[in-house]
Amino acid sequence: MTGQQILVIEDEEEILEIITYNLTNEGYRVAGVTSGEDGLKAAKNAPPNLIVLDLMLPGIDGLEVCKILKHDDRTAHIPIVMLTARGEETDIVTGLELGADDYITKPFSPRVLIARVRALLRRAAAEPVNEMDTIRVHDLVITPGRHEVSVGNKPVTLTFTEFKILHTLIRKPGWVFTRYQIVNAVRGEDTIVTDRSVDVQIVGLRKKLGLAGKYIETVRGVGYRFRE
Repeated sequence: MTGQQILVIEDEEEILEIITYNLTNEGYRVAGVTSGEDGLKAAKNAPPNLIVLDLMLPGIDGLEVCKILKHDDRTAHIPIVMLTARGEETDIVTGLELGADDYITKPFSPRVLIARVRALLRRAAAEPVNEMDTIRVHDLVITPGRHEVSVGNKPVTLTFTEFKILHTLIRKPGWVFTRYQIVNAVRGEDTIVTDRSVDVQIVGLRKKLGLAGKYIETVRGVGYRFRE
């Protein structure tokens, strides 16, 4: 994965230097800009393999940058890691629903940032997933074509909604899904969305999965993810 191009859009020079230094040391080629406008130009002129995007930017903020990039065919495929200040849960949820792939809260560990970048680049480089292929993660096996789930070779009976939620999460281990995204994946965009309905389904799903239920992690204020 080394040698890949990463664009960092961050207006705080000190943070930009820290990110650039650490990613460069890992072998990535890094370009840094300090405004949303410059970030959009850089992404469209020379699309990178990944973008690290601060949400609090002067002029065009990070959420608008994310929206523009994800609605442009030339840049929609580029993974985006958002940088946010603690307590910006609403912005995190909005960013994920606009198409961002992950987020890190400030202050952050450079090691965590590097790990998230590596993970997203691996996923971006992976072959497309066949929706009907058997998926194996930890000791859990899910076969979409037969609507079957087993934990440690023991079958688990799930409702349609529970199965769809599990399938949505397990297809992208480590990815954070908001409750709204989960509902869309299960029922479609015309469904009436409530946080409570998703939470109740998750509780039931964890209970049925037994010890494997611990792999479904709650991301407080945001949603859920399946542990890598």
